[in-house]
Amino acid sequence: MRLSCGCLLVLLVKIPALCLVGGQDDDEAPPFLQLAGGGLPPRDAPGCPANCTCPSEETVECGGLDLHVFPSNISSAVQHLSLQNNRLRELPCRELAQLTSLKTLNLHNNHLVSAGLPDEAFESLESLQYIYLANNKLTVAPQTLPSTVRIVDLAANLLTAVYPLTFGQKPNLRSVYLHNNQLSNAGLPYNAFNGSDAVSTMILSSNQLSYLPQNLPPALVRLHLQNNRISRIPRGALSSQGKLRELYLQNNNLSNQGLDPSTFSKLKSLEYLDLSNNNLSEIPASFPPSIVILHLGKNHIGALPRDSLSRARGLQYLLLQNNHLTAAGVHPEAFLKLRSLHTLHLYNNRLERVPPALPRRVRSLMLLHNRIAHVGLHDFAGTYLLAELNLSYNRLYSARIHRLAFRKLRRLQSLDLAGNLLTLLPAGLPASLEVLRLPQNQINSLSPELLANLTGLKELHLAHNRLRVGSITPGTWQELQGLKLLDLSHNELSYVPPDLPESLEYLYLQHNRIAVIEAGAFRTVPDIRAIILRSNRLLAASVSPTAFAALEQLEVVDTTGNPEPISVPMPRARQWLSAPAGP
Repeated sequence: MRLSCGCLLVLLVKIPALCLVGGQDDDEAPPFLQLAGGGLPPRDAPGCPANCTCPSEETVECGGLDLHVFPSNISSAVQHLSLQNNRLRELPCRELAQLTSLKTLNLHNNHLVSAGLPDEAFESLESLQYIYLANNKLTVAPQTLPSTVRIVDLAANLLTAVYPLTFGQKPNLRSVYLHNNQLSNAGLPYNAFNGSDAVSTMILSSNQLSYLPQNLPPALVRLHLQNNRISRIPRGALSSQGKLRELYLQNNNLSNQGLDPSTFSKLKSLEYLDLSNNNLSEIPASFPPSIVILHLGKNHIGALPRDSLSRARGLQYLLLQNNHLTAAGVHPEAFLKLRSLHTLHLYNNRLERVPPALPRRVRSLMLLHNRIAHVGLHDFAGTYLLAELNLSYNRLYSARIHRLAFRKLRRLQSLDLAGNLLTLLPAGLPASLEVLRLPQNQINSLSPELLANLTGLKELHLAHNRLRVGSITPGTWQELQGLKLLDLSHNELSYVPPDLPESLEYLYLQHNRIAVIEAGAFRTVPDIRAIILRSNRLLAASVSPTAFAALEQLEVVDTTGNPEPISVPMPRARQWLSAPAGP
């Protein structure tokens, strides 16, 4: 027969605040737990156990003392007892029973086993509110906890079972942490939370559940079930959770066959739903209008039918990366009713062209790692609010990007075309552009016409192309009056390009063929802070001693990897970390 006295571990594992919609837990950590980092009064209260710290008669801090036995002579007036980070294997019922005023018990990160927690351990602790038992070796939960508890943390144990009165009949219970255990559905009774209707946070992630538990508390606000083995959600399992705002189901085995058409329809407060990394082949039905963030990445979804998302009219973030979507599978009206959608991730799919009728108010569009081979005149005609567009690692040729493809994107700030097959910069780039990424293409020439009006451009990334100094038309750089960073690394430059923009601060020229630095190589960039010249063909004699002399803001010159060591005296020399790393 299992002993009944055990002590609860104090691991206040702070669950991260949930993106945009969750806010903080309804229950804040008791002030006692905030003392561990410092701020303790210099004198201990009378009667403090040996080696412990007692800032008051109500608080005893015995954490991190390598204790093997429970401290003796703890005052019966203590309200907050911390024993975390020790080596306790059991709790003495008699001594624990005397702590009738105890509100917080922290036993996080000990060696407690279930046999060391007798069932009657907590019977007399009628004031206990916060119990932290995470990171121990418990195999079953305490059979009975006081009805006064508000937070119970049993995470990171070896639990295979909880009991009806572990969490049941607790009207004040608000938060339950059971993640990183070995719980199956058989170990979680149907009546596990009966009489505990105020629970708002429940963390059951990283267990062995095969279906979503039923009869959960109706007041749930956030429910974590990720990293289980859940293959189905029983009909009606979420029908009473009208206050649920955050539901995490990623990294499970869910398929469309395991979902009822009404699974999510009654979650009228749901704002955040993560169904990523499951086995879904279609968009699940009946998302509520309240949903703001929807993760469907890493599934097997091959199509977006017309009305698949029509009810989710408040949707702002739609993440569909790593699926099987094709442009033909995206209905022209699939995004029609998503008038609040501003972030759309479609990367790592099978799109052979830009999907039709993109959301009109989208501001961030991720289309990288697809099979897009051309950009047409009207592909982005309706996305006039677009600020970030990523088309990297597709199959784009310069001749297949229409010269007016970006004409309507007057708010575009970042354009990424890396890893394509471009030989020229695209024409008609908007004046609003601040970052232009074109590395790993086949660009072999630059001309002023293609950079005209880009006075707001701050970063131009051209690494891993085929540029030579002779293929850069004179006057090209003078169009870029606001450029701060220029990356020309891994090209075929034989010397520093002339007439660089005066605003330049960071210049990356590594892995070229530069063999000489003339006296006036940097005369047009008086405010340059970092020049990266490593792995070129420089010899000490080929570097003019006056090339860097007038650069008063210069902090870094990197010439490593050349045939000879190059010494460059600088008035403001600092470490290499002073400059931002190149791509």
